[in-house]
Amino acid sequence: MAFTEKLLTVPPPIEVAGRHIKRYHVTADPAGIAPDVAKAAYEILPELLPKPDGTPPATFVVLHRGGDDGAYLNAYSWAWDNVLHFRGAAAGQPVLGCPDSDPTHFVTPDLPWIGCVWELPPILHERDAWVRHLLTPEVPDLGAYLTDSLPAGTTGDR
Repeated sequence: MAFTEKLLTVPPPIEVAGRHIKRYHVTADPAGIAPDVAKAAYEILPELLPKPDGTPPATFVVLHRGGDDGAYLNAYSWAWDNVLHFRGAAAGQPVLGCPDSDPTHFVTPDLPWIGCVWELPPILHERDAWVRHLLTPEVPDLGAYLTDSLPAGTTGDR
C-alpha cells in the first residue's frame, strides 16, 4: 500500500456556539479545500460540540478532503478540564452511511473512529498546547492556547 503525506493548512480560529474553534485543513489538493465543502462542514459543526461544563470553551477541528468524494470533519473539544471530547461528521462516503457521494452533504455517523493517519497529527500538538497554556500555568491562558497552532506544511512534518 503506497502512502503519501497530505498538505496541512491552518485557517484562523473562529467562534461557533460560544466555543473558540482552532482549525486545520488536510487535503492533497494544493488549492486547498473547496469553499462549498468548508461551508457545509462548518454548518454542521454546532451539532458536534459538547454542552458547556465550565472548561474553557475550546475546540480544534480537522477538516479533511479525501482523495475520492469523501470529506470528513473531526471536532475535538476540551471538556471536564483535561478530557478530549470527540464527534465527527462525514460527507460523500457511502460506506460510512452517507446517503450519496456529495462532499457537501454531511451526516454524523455513529462510529468509534477518531481520525485517520492524516488527521491525527494535530492531536499531539493540541494536547501539548493545552497542557502548556491551560493546565501548567498558575493562571490559565486561553488566548495563548488559541494562538498556538501546528504550523502549516504537510501532515508528516511533525
